[in-house]
Amino acid sequence: MDNLVKDRVAIIPARGGSKRLPKKNIMDFFGKPMIAWTIKAALETELFDTVLVSTDSREIAEVAVSYGASVPFLRNKKADDHSTVSEATLTGLVQLEDFNEKKYKTVVQLMANCPMRTSKNIIDQVKSFEKNNLQKSILSGFQYGMFNPWWAHIKDNEGNYRKLMNNFDDDSRSQDLKDLVCPTGATWISTSENLKKYGTFYSPNYSFFEITWQEAVDIDDYEDFKLAKAAYILRNEKI
Repeated sequence: MDNLVKDRVAIIPARGGSKRLPKKNIMDFFGKPMIAWTIKAALETELFDTVLVSTDSREIAEVAVSYGASVPFLRNKKADDHSTVSEATLTGLVQLEDFNEKKYKTVVQLMANCPMRTSKNIIDQVKSFEKNNLQKSILSGFQYGMFNPWWAHIKDNEGNYRKLMNNFDDDSRSQDLKDLVCPTGATWISTSENLKKYGTFYSPNYSFFEITWQEAVDIDDYEDFKLAKAAYILRNEKI
C-alpha cells in the first residue's frame, strides 16, 4: 500500500463548540489530550500524505500541531451544531485540495473522540477498503451485545410500551436472532470522488469493518467518557 501514500489523506474533524462535553476533543484522557490519541494512531500507520485536523478552534489547532498533525487553516464553514460530520470532513478535504493544489484519491475520516481506535485498526480497514477496489465506502462498526436493539421497546405519550421491532416471536432466543452492527465514528473511508458526489460516507452499497466495542467507544457525553476509561483500563490491565 505504500505507493498509494500520496493519494491518501486522513482528516480528523474537531469542532470547538461541543455542548454535551465541553472541550471534549482536547480534554485529558490518560495523560494526553483526547485528539492526541487519534493523531498518534494516524501518524503511526505511515499511510497518509497528510494527517489534517479540520477545526474552527485555534486552541484545538495549537494542540493538534504540537502532536504532529497538519492544521494549515481553520475550517471556513460547516462548524455549527447542525452540519453532519461528513459535511465537515468534505469541507476540510476541499480546503486542503485548494491549499495544496492537489487531489486525493482516498479520504479516511478519523473522529477525535474515539481514542481507543489503534493504528492497526486503521491499517486493517484501509487494506479491506483497497482490497475491494475502492468501490464502496467502509465504516467501522461493532456488534451489539448486552444492549441489543432487537429487544428495544418504545414508550408512547400515554405511557404504554410496544416493541420497536416486530419481525420475530416473543419466544425467540437471542442466539437465533441475526447479528446487528452499530456504527462508530472511529474510522470511515471513501474515495474523494464518492464523498464529493454523495456528500456522505453512507454512499450506495456502503459496508462495515467490525472492531471490538473497546476500540469502538465514541465519546459524546460524560457516560461515554467513563466507558472509554473503563475500556482503556481493560486493554492495559496486567492479567
